[in-house]
Amino acid sequence: MKLRTFFDRLIVLLLVIVGWELCSLYFGTIWFSSPWRVLRRLIEEIQNGDLFYQGAYTLKAALYGSLLGGVPGLLLPFALRRHPLTNAILDPYFIGGYGVPKLALAPLFILWFGIDLAPKVALVASIVSFLVFFSTAAGVSAVNSQYVNAARVFGASERDIARHIVWPGAIPYAFAGFRIAAPYAIGAAVVGELISSNRGLGFLIVSGATDFDTTLVFVSLVTLTILVVIINLLVGRCERWLLRWRPPQQGPSLRVAGI
Repeated sequence: MKLRTFFDRLIVLLLVIVGWELCSLYFGTIWFSSPWRVLRRLIEEIQNGDLFYQGAYTLKAALYGSLLGGVPGLLLPFALRRHPLTNAILDPYFIGGYGVPKLALAPLFILWFGIDLAPKVALVASIVSFLVFFSTAAGVSAVNSQYVNAARVFGASERDIARHIVWPGAIPYAFAGFRIAAPYAIGAAVVGELISSNRGLGFLIVSGATDFDTTLVFVSLVTLTILVVIINLLVGRCERWLLRWRPPQQGPSLRVAGI
């Protein structure tokens, strides 16, 4: 099954490359750079070290912002679980804060923190925090209340309930939130660089668009895509390692039906 999935993904990738090349032939390489030009330019940018330098700046903003926003977003639902009244009071404010378009906050962050790394970190944190918070809160709410009540009957403290019941039940939801937030973190860092920056992959995109260098723009976009895929794979591996105590999830058994 895994081998079939790999080959199917490879076929999809080849179709994307073919479609990309056809668009390049139809619109012209000035407006739609070909994949082969992008590949050559990508290798050149890797060899001269510029792509690593710009990519590291974007990754730094995404990582710092994910930690700054993700850790509070992870811990807050567990704290609010024991205070349902406070949770009910703050819930509309959380929803309102999540609904605010974060792109509109970027100029304000630049005004507050300048044009260096700080406003990009703040923009990433403002997005990641809500994604992780709502995902973790859903996991906390999904914990079976019968398990909690049974543990209390047997004399378990609130700390034991949180550690042995609530936390194991909610942590898969938290990882789902981080996996969703990972591409948003990269995207938010790039948006901040597009608005005001002299470094990063967003800066490369602006430079390429200003100079009508579409190949550089596509190199930056391809790099961003690769980064998001790698980060998603790393988060998935970390999730499987931390949750290795869970029994493997299996689909419906075919042996029972005699197949």
